[in-house]
Amino acid sequence: MTTDTVSPAAGETTSPTAPANTPRRVMIASLAGTTIEFYDFYIFATAAALVIGPTFFPGESSQMQVLAAFMSFGLAFVARPVGSFLFGHFGDRIGRKSTLVASLVLMGGATVGIGLLPGYQSIGIAAPILLCVFRLCQGLGIGGEWGGAALLATENAPRGRRAFFGMFPQLGPSLGFLLANGVFLVILLSMSDEAFMVWGWRIPFLLSAVLVVIGLYVRTTLAESEVFTREQQKPPGRAPLIELLRNHRTPLLQGTLAMVACYAIFYITTVFTLNYATQTQGVDRGTFLGMLCFAIIFMAGATPLSALACDRFGRKPVIISGLIFTIAVGLMLAPLISSASIPLTLVFLCLGLTAMGWIYAPMGALLPELLPTRVRYSGAGIAYSLAGILGASLAPYAAQWLVTQGGLSWVGYYIVGMATLSLLAMLSVRETRDRTL
Repeated sequence: MTTDTVSPAAGETTSPTAPANTPRRVMIASLAGTTIEFYDFYIFATAAALVIGPTFFPGESSQMQVLAAFMSFGLAFVARPVGSFLFGHFGDRIGRKSTLVASLVLMGGATVGIGLLPGYQSIGIAAPILLCVFRLCQGLGIGGEWGGAALLATENAPRGRRAFFGMFPQLGPSLGFLLANGVFLVILLSMSDEAFMVWGWRIPFLLSAVLVVIGLYVRTTLAESEVFTREQQKPPGRAPLIELLRNHRTPLLQGTLAMVACYAIFYITTVFTLNYATQTQGVDRGTFLGMLCFAIIFMAGATPLSALACDRFGRKPVIISGLIFTIAVGLMLAPLISSASIPLTLVFLCLGLTAMGWIYAPMGALLPELLPTRVRYSGAGIAYSLAGILGASLAPYAAQWLVTQGGLSWVGYYIVGMATLSLLAMLSVRETRDRTL
């Protein structure tokens, strides 16, 4: 594998006039951006489980409404590789900073658009069509976000702390999820179900405009990383995607498959169980969202612990241990969820999100470390997004279909299958902790 020179410690600059990406600035910028973008992404996931079906896909069958809502949810994952390619191409050619700003604007604009979009009863078939367009734009934005945020953190990390710095973009999903569900919970507790279904669900989408302004301010204070600045001084090579597919197919495939378990365990634990518990078992929406807000704390706690372990013991043993735990969680899904017991369901949510945090945190360092600088933005983002198609785009839909065919145990086996696939991929990866960027 091609390697590049070692990045200097965060805060160092090549000239006294160049703005410094200090450790604190890097951590705040990488965390703030992914928190905002994943907030936008998750409010749609929550809305898909609660309100998108009857609002945009009316029909006689509530089951078909749910499936249609989950299909619209999955559209963003189809768009994510395209976003990774587009933003990755320019990120590898002109810089990380400008592409990160553009991805944030695209994501925020699409989210606010969904919040303002009239339902099917008002504008007919145009409503679901525009919803899908906005959802595709969300996918494009998030596809460009993660790779740039991970590179922002890891390319500016001090020696021996790359996994810890790479963990900050990985904390964004936890905080974004907590913020998204917290906002929905407050809204559900402060209004009637009728008001929520008519207009209350739109409030979280409109609040995104405020968050995007904050994120843009943080992002525009950054400088390009030293690693990328030195790469720009070299003669330009082939288009990043062409070079990636020609010379780096193996690490791209390894990174993609290593990530699929993260998506499967997360979206089944959150989106599928939310719909199943509220629609099938009659659990109150506010109660379940409160349970999710509590359980996400376990994911947020597991994330830095896993990153610290990665810097000490290496990426491979930490991820493999998490995947084995994920397989165990999948086998526990049916016994815990089928009980219809609030405490046992909460136990499953906590276990599932702990597994997610443990295997997700190392990816912020692993995927960038698999690839050289000139294709790193494209490759890391594309691997991340392709994994989303395999592990998440169909996860709620597949789980909903599997539970009708064979029961909850089949949903658990779906998690086991995805975790096994990631485990096999990780067994083929050489340890990357000591690689230079």
